Amino acid sequence: MFTSTGNRTIAHFDLDSFYVSVECLKNKALIGKPIAVGGSADRGVVVSCSYEARKFGVKAAMPGKLARRLCPEIIFVRGDMDSYSRFSREVTEIIADEVPFFEKSSIDEFYIDMTGMDRFFGCAQYTAELRKKIVKKSKLSISYGLSANKLISKVATNEVKPNGGIHIAAGNEKSYLAPLAIEKLPMIGNQTGTLLRNMGVETIAVLSEIPVEMLMNLLGKNGIELWRRANGIDETPIVPYHEAKSIGTENTFESDTIDVHFLKRELVRMTEQTAFELREGNKLAGCVTVKIRYSNFQTVTRQAVIPYSAADHIFQATVKQIFDKLYDRRLLVRLIGVRFSHLVPGNYQINLFDDTNESINLYQAIDQIKNRYGEKLLMRAAGALFISQKHNKAKHVSCTSTANPTSAFDSARSKRKNW
Repeated sequence: MFTSTGNRTIAHFDLDSFYVSVECLKNKALIGKPIAVGGSADRGVVVSCSYEARKFGVKAAMPGKLARRLCPEIIFVRGDMDSYSRFSREVTEIIADEVPFFEKSSIDEFYIDMTGMDRFFGCAQYTAELRKKIVKKSKLSISYGLSANKLISKVATNEVKPNGGIHIAAGNEKSYLAPLAIEKLPMIGNQTGTLLRNMGVETIAVLSEIPVEMLMNLLGKNGIELWRRANGIDETPIVPYHEAKSIGTENTFESDTIDVHFLKRELVRMTEQTAFELREGNKLAGCVTVKIRYSNFQTVTRQAVIPYSAADHIFQATVKQIFDKLYDRRLLVRLIGVRFSHLVPGNYQINLFDDTNESINLYQAIDQIKNRYGEKLLMRAAGALFISQKHNKAKHVSCTSTANPTSAFDSARSKRKNW
């Protein structure tokens, strides 16, 4: 039995081919068949695929046409993010009920600190029983790795997928990694992998023996971290999961306004700005809140739970629907705000189930331009019109003032906080 005295004990749980597993629960006829979850075979992108499809070389982010060529029998299923979000929350609740300290690293991955559990049931036994409980309650397949750090646990989980579990005892981290291909190590992508293989480095054992100074000369600061990982060293902490974390913006206008079109244009700008920040932080949001404060300081809010997303157009539609329901009186508005909450790590920047390769590339190009030149350079027409309104004093005049509301980019008081 493993004893974690003086050491951490970290479990990594990963739902096996999560989107596909959910689809198979909804339609038993899909079980055991080559499945691709995404848009369509013609213009869509593979978001997830079954292990049967992977045998043909199909993988995530692959164009649907290529997946069809590799596996003519593949079945494309349009994704249902609402269902995936619901199942993700269900598994999160199961884990939260059983352990005091865990990190939700993505919609389908979890790190759990099992340190000290050996004094009761034993870390390995408790981890195995937790996996059984998740499978029983959610009906989803899940795998785990248990070791002294997050790196080894994640690598181990990937090695025992699907529907497996493994325990790497403390002190065996380096020897466990040694025979594995270098691509098994997180942070080694195609470019770094090709570079190392051209040098004759094919296994993590060989990589771990390269002097750290040589890796620094080759890869810069990343060379230090790569050497540490190759030697099984990782002190990355568990980041506690808090559902209440949020990101948002609120603007207090210099002059109260009753112009609905003006307010909607500002909501467009705020939503676009906040969604960009969400993607910058590699986060997905599962809840949208809109806030209105009237001139009499009465404040009202309304929220909507949505499928996890980081896409402007999905948030824009939700914000508009909430605002239309929330703004139900003809009173001057002093402040409006937008907040995204139920945040989880993730990098699905748009709804890949509905969008084409062209729209995916468009989103990525827009974010690249904003990163390089600033987020103000590109924005939707409604947001740009909001900013330009300061030049048109004939519009957006309040009942008692000749000054029209101005944007947060100029003299409006902008507050960015967690409500």
